[in-house]
Amino acid sequence: MIRSFIFSDGKLVGQDLEIEALRLVRADKGLLLWVDLDNPTPEETKTVLEGVFQFHPLAIEDCVQPNSLPKVEDYEEYLFIVTHAVDFTRTEKFNTTELDLFLGRDYVVTFHTAPLRSVSTLIERYGKAAGPGPRGPDRIAHTLIDLLVDHYAPVVDELRAELEEIEELVLAKESGHKRLVNELLHVRNDFTKLRTIVRPQRDVIERMARGESKLIRAKLLPYFRDLRDNLARLEGTVASYHERLLMAFDIFLNKAAFEANDGIKFLTAITAVTIPVMVVGTWFGMNFESMPELKKGYPWALGFTILTTILMVIYLRKKKWF
Repeated sequence: MIRSFIFSDGKLVGQDLEIEALRLVRADKGLLLWVDLDNPTPEETKTVLEGVFQFHPLAIEDCVQPNSLPKVEDYEEYLFIVTHAVDFTRTEKFNTTELDLFLGRDYVVTFHTAPLRSVSTLIERYGKAAGPGPRGPDRIAHTLIDLLVDHYAPVVDELRAELEEIEELVLAKESGHKRLVNELLHVRNDFTKLRTIVRPQRDVIERMARGESKLIRAKLLPYFRDLRDNLARLEGTVASYHERLLMAFDIFLNKAAFEANDGIKFLTAITAVTIPVMVVGTWFGMNFESMPELKKGYPWALGFTILTTILMVIYLRKKKWF
């Protein structure tokens, strides 16, 4: 689906134009154009990215083929920016969606293969004409990325709740080891994926906040620096949660080793208690020619066995093996 929005002096003057109308608006330097490609067909991708804007083939390829890491490329006439949105879905607990932006002098083109809340929120905001509209493409780009980063907070809160649940399971007296291991591995994978996204994304915003590109106006640099700081704080929060998860994993391993040691100790104690029975039974089971003690019969053997067993139990109780 192709959606388009045309602004003039901060006001929305048109939207959802045909391809030929987009070409005309593209040629008019006095208008600001935002084109959003939401899960477009190959024909729509080729028509807009190649036909209308003539973007570099490598940038178009990066749009079609998902990128695992955020990045920014300067093509002189425009910036190609790869960002990632994160969210929890019903089918998959932790999900990432790539958002690609082409930032030019008087246009912004966004490309994504799945619906994004940041994009839909901005479209709704501009559609209602609440407040002044954008007067530059860098404002649209900043607002989109800012909304995208704002939606990281619920995901981090959800991961924190899962982390606290895991910590409770680790400290519980009885917990299913299989379930706990699965939860540990799952949450660790989510934290790892989130960290691999947040750090490169912060680096991307850092490059934009330094004012290296002429496509970002000086008055917007403080906004990008604020966005960079938000990502830095988010990165620190995720790193601290990841360390807590590793600590919980260490506690789980130590607890499992302690429980295994208790089991071995109990089995050893049972073996020690049965030693008197085995010794006496073995002795009286010998086939010697002369065994005077057999004349006393079983009472002596039984009494000696009971006495030595009781003494062994008392000794093990003092050692706290029971």
